[in-house]
Amino acid sequence: MNCAECEDKACRQGKVCHTFTDELRAKYQRKEVKRTMHAAAEIEASYYMKATRLEELIHFAEAMGFKRLGIAFCIGLSEEASILEKILKQNFEVSSVCCKVCAVDKGDFGLAKMRKDGFQAMCNPIAQATVLEEADTQLNIIVGLCMGHDITFSLHSHAPVTTLVVKDRVLGHNPVAALYSRYYKGTKFGLKT
Repeated sequence: MNCAECEDKACRQGKVCHTFTDELRAKYQRKEVKRTMHAAAEIEASYYMKATRLEELIHFAEAMGFKRLGIAFCIGLSEEASILEKILKQNFEVSSVCCKVCAVDKGDFGLAKMRKDGFQAMCNPIAQATVLEEADTQLNIIVGLCMGHDITFSLHSHAPVTTLVVKDRVLGHNPVAALYSRYYKGTKFGLKT
């Protein structure tokens, strides 16, 4: 399948492009999946083009009955994480954990360092997931974890994970801008614009 290359997206109108097997259908009947899909559909139906991603996150957590939320954030987005925590604490118990938690030197694992000499704390997404598991969070929110660290965090999180901020240091944490920019589309990636 190459849905990104399809121009009409006729599936939206009922055209069958791939078989939806009974095995796939059964997965949607699982209790947590069904609950999540209902909450997601309700938010889409109620707040489409009316709510920001942050507002949708709050509505979703409320719809799911979540009481304890976790924030796994990059140290470079500490201010944003602090603001987010204050907002969420109005309705939820919130635990937050910085990427440098446990202060483990990159040298301990032979990781590349930005500066060759001295201590440099590695990002520690497994510890972040562990800290939030100890806090018994019901939903974890990524705020700007590095590429790869976000994946590692998601793989080790005991709770479902959503991303509020995707890190892009060059484009002000707006990675989709690279898809709109003539420079990135044309020169950087060699695509015809």
